[in-house]
Amino acid sequence: MLKRIHYNSPVILTYAFLSLTALVIGYITDMDSTRLLFSVYRSNPADIFFYLRLFGHVLGHVNWEHYVNNFLIILLVGPMLEMKYGSKNMLRMILITAFTTGILNIIFFDTALLGASGVAFMLIILSSFVNIKKGSIPLTLILTASLYLGREIMAGLTANDDISQFAHIAGGICGGVFGFTLRSDKN
Repeated sequence: MLKRIHYNSPVILTYAFLSLTALVIGYITDMDSTRLLFSVYRSNPADIFFYLRLFGHVLGHVNWEHYVNNFLIILLVGPMLEMKYGSKNMLRMILITAFTTGILNIIFFDTALLGASGVAFMLIILSSFVNIKKGSIPLTLILTASLYLGREIMAGLTANDDISQFAHIAGGICGGVFGFTLRSDKN
């Protein structure tokens, strides 16, 4: 019998709700708030919003479909990873991935970046480390990295769309780095 709803993954759920709130506010403001707070692009480092956007861009989404595509993945694998690595580590990983994708976008691209796809790809690659054993590399990691990152590299070279394959790749690399640095050597 259902007794209560459990907020089982505080960082992942809060992230999903904050991002949903940013999307709703974006719709209300005709996307002005999204451009101001939830997209990262080259701008003046003396502007306080420059620093907010470095992290806030992972909350912004262009539309409902963009939001759903990212958060289906995040809500599927995020709670399991938050349980394994802890809420503090999960928050740290999301913030580091946001900063990394944001700063690289500013350095290498003259376009706005927004969305949680870098974080989603970080979680996808990180999930391959869940049952890692000491001194081994999981085959699931090799296959996941090959499929997801290989597809993104090919799409980045051939596609002419508004999707930032670069953010997907950078997020995946962050997930790999986190997986190797946070893995449990008890196995």
